[in-house]
Amino acid sequence: MSAPSPLRINAALPVDRRSRLMELAHEVNFDEGTRLFQEGGHADRFWIVRSGTVTLDVHVPGRRAAVIETLGAGELVGCSWLFKPYTWRLGAEAMTPVRAYEFDAVGVRALMDADSAFGSALGHWVGQVLAHRLQAARIRLLDLYAPHGSGSLL
Repeated sequence: MSAPSPLRINAALPVDRRSRLMELAHEVNFDEGTRLFQEGGHADRFWIVRSGTVTLDVHVPGRRAAVIETLGAGELVGCSWLFKPYTWRLGAEAMTPVRAYEFDAVGVRALMDADSAFGSALGHWVGQVLAHRLQAARIRLLDLYAPHGSGSLL
């Protein structure tokens, strides 16, 4: 059995920090095909997937949105809530029926400010997620637009 992904909440946050965060959660459900958010919209919440799959996508002028990553159970959906101007940098869509925990960004940021250890742990987790997603986006865009067989990452 492989080790849990450090991007999933159960592996990324210590139990006490995870418990503090989950105190702010409420359960939501999304039908297949539901847009959770659109690129450019106001980022005022985020989710942790309980079950189902969510895709992250980026608008590509003149083409269909490019899917950057598919997320599943335990994974964070939405990072833009943490950084001003709190605007979604990607879009997200439920690819299957999704059950998730939803968090109000203002409340979580207030808790992060009030509890520096919690804020540090959550900030590090979101940073790890962002680094992973940046690399995934880069690879996906290379798959779409780099000359076939170029092998170039630049």
